[in-house]
Formats: sequence, C-alpha cells, structure tokens
Amino acid sequence: MTAPPTIDALHQALRERSYVADRGLATSLFVALKLKRPLFLEGEAGVGKTEVAKVVADVLGASLIRLQCYEGLDVNQAVYEWDYARQMMHIRLAESRGEHPAAADLFGPQFLLRRPLLQAVEARGPVPPVLLIDEVDRSDEEFEAYLLEILSDFQVTIPEIGTLRAEQPPVVVLTSNRTREVHDALKRRCLYHWIDYPSFPDELAILRAKVPEAAEGLARQVAAFVQELRRAELYKVPGVAETLDWAAALVALDAEALDPSVVDDTLGVLLKYQDDIARMKGSNARAVLDRVRTGV
Repeated sequence: MTAPPTIDALHQALRERSYVADRGLATSLFVALKLKRPLFLEGEAGVGKTEVAKVVADVLGASLIRLQCYEGLDVNQAVYEWDYARQMMHIRLAESRGEHPAAADLFGPQFLLRRPLLQAVEARGPVPPVLLIDEVDRSDEEFEAYLLEILSDFQVTIPEIGTLRAEQPPVVVLTSNRTREVHDALKRRCLYHWIDYPSFPDELAILRAKVPEAAEGLARQVAAFVQELRRAELYKVPGVAETLDWAAALVALDAEALDPSVVDDTLGVLLKYQDDIARMKGSNARAVLDRVRTGV
C-alpha cells in the first residue's frame, strides 16, 4: 500500500482508524513520508504519540518494529548480539567430530540475534517497516549518540561481518515525554512535532471513536470534566489514555451521567497520584462537575 497522496487523504486515513489528529500532525506526517525523514514527536505522557506509529503502519500496510527505550539500553538490546548458547553448541558438536571451527564460522549471520534496529535495517519487501523508537528520552546519552548513524545513513556496522545498509529506509517515528532534553544532533536529523492535549471537540471525537458504547451525554461530560482538570494545579494532569480508561470504567459501572459519588469513587482511574486525588475529591470535584454541567 502506498502513502496517501495528499495531506487531506492522510488526515482522513488516520480518522478512519480512530486516530483523531489535528491538521498540524497530519502535515508533519505527510512531509516525513514524502521526504523519508524520521519524525520526532514530543508531548506529555498519554497524548497518543506511540499510537501514531501504530496507525501509520496500518495506513501503509507495513510491519511495525518497536524499540522501547529505557535507562541502560545498549547495543546488545537495541541492535544485535551473538547467540552464545548456539555458538557453544556448535563448538562442542564440532569438537565431538574432531574438528576445530574457525572464528569466522562462529560469527556468521546464523548466530546473530537481530534486535529492533537491525531488524529495521535488514527488512526486505515492497513496503519498508515503520520503526518506532519509543520514549527515547529515557535512554542514556551514549545510546542517543549511537542512533545518529542509524538515522543518518540507515546502516549498522558489525565488526565481525561488516556494514549492513537498508535497501530502503524505514519509516521512523521517535517519541519523547521530555523527561530530559534530547540532544540537538538527534533532533536535527528529524522533523519535529509537538502533540498537545486535544481540544474539547477533538477529545469528544476520540471518546466517540474509542469508547462508542458510552452514552453521548456521558461522553460529553467526561471530555468536559477532563478539560477542566487540566486547568487545575495537579502534579500530573490526565492524558487522553486516562480519559479513555475513565470513560470505559464508567460504562462498566453502567453510568449514564456523572454525579459526585461516581466521580469520587473513580478518580483513581483518572488521576495517578494520591495527592492529586485527595486535592480533587469531595468539594473540588463537585465544583468542577457543576461547571461541566453548566457548560455542557
């Protein structure tokens, strides 16, 4: 499947897959696909950055290769490592036959464990894969520096084998929750887009698409309540993921509208810190609910 020919077509393709994107994000995706450049997405946790790569893979009919970043991530987990167990078995089998395998025999492709970055480089087929490098801000600066070769030339150098180059570059999406600043050298190799919390109409559209079983009135109240919470002084305001979880929980409780008791009982689905729950529970939640009822 080829990429949509226009920004509007891409925007529509995303919506058909229940991803509500604004025009800016659709434009950034379209340009990244046209120029074959990595796309670097930043934003608060839970606003849908990771989902972008999943939906783009579906739009393109491509496989999704995901590298989840974390502190201490190195080449062995991200690119490749040697299958030492198979190498030892090969040595013992050869010795049992009175043979002595050469080093070249032990460090060939058959003993290579391919991790996500190498999988993306070696991928073959008419449609290049989508490579998701998720939460790159959680990795160390040393690993971030290693990514520069990947994003510049889409190649991996293995000393025992040589340099492996991609026949066609994968579609690369990097995400960051901005727990630390990513180095400018990495950003320069990418197009950039910031994904913000959605507006009320967009959040309502997301709820309708992702939790269609929620009553219309409930969906509107949930979207409005979360919009109000994001203006409050909380340690961590809810993201879209929490909005969807809360709506699903309310549906499971057979709620058709918000009331003070159900809000107090389910705040733990929406807010993830006890201080935030304690701050909002009771009178503050009722005040927010009153504003929601008035506005909706």
